[in-house]
Amino acid sequence: MHFEDVRRVLAEVQVYAVQRLVDIFRGARDRGSFIYIAGNGGSSSTASHWVNDLGKATKRSGCRPLKVMCLSDNMSWFSALSNDEGYERAFSGQLENFASPGDVLTCISASGNSPNLVRAVELARSRKLTTVALLGFDGGVLKGLVDEPLCVKTEKGRYELVEDVHSAICHAATRCLVADRPGPN
Repeated sequence: MHFEDVRRVLAEVQVYAVQRLVDIFRGARDRGSFIYIAGNGGSSSTASHWVNDLGKATKRSGCRPLKVMCLSDNMSWFSALSNDEGYERAFSGQLENFASPGDVLTCISASGNSPNLVRAVELARSRKLTTVALLGFDGGVLKGLVDEPLCVKTEKGRYELVEDVHSAICHAATRCLVADRPGPN
């Protein structure tokens, strides 16, 4: 049953939305801008995995390497911000040190309602970053807050389904960037 659901939901993914995400990442790469990726729980693992793929695999393209960082990976900083300033500041507190106009913040969230991601997007928008989100269910608050939402529409509570499709989207986007070659494509 789960495999059938994954196939069905994958077939509904809007390819043009994935292409816009790839174009945003490509633009950041070509400008030398940073891409920050964040998520909670299973989405944190997806964020970390994707940063690994984007940072390493895309070097094969011969293009400028992506400057990519997972805001979920520095656990000591993440927990210090959460403990001292509140969990909702775990990502925005890090972005305050790094974010510059032209950078990209990508959030991964099944619900789209995580307060720490919402605060990160608010900070990113105030710093003139492009904001992207891989979402699930109905997209939540983030759907209306980010510049480019990519929503995997499912019933609420289908976390595993959303996370599996998010992972496939991340791999597809990475493959597009790996396929790039210097010069006109």
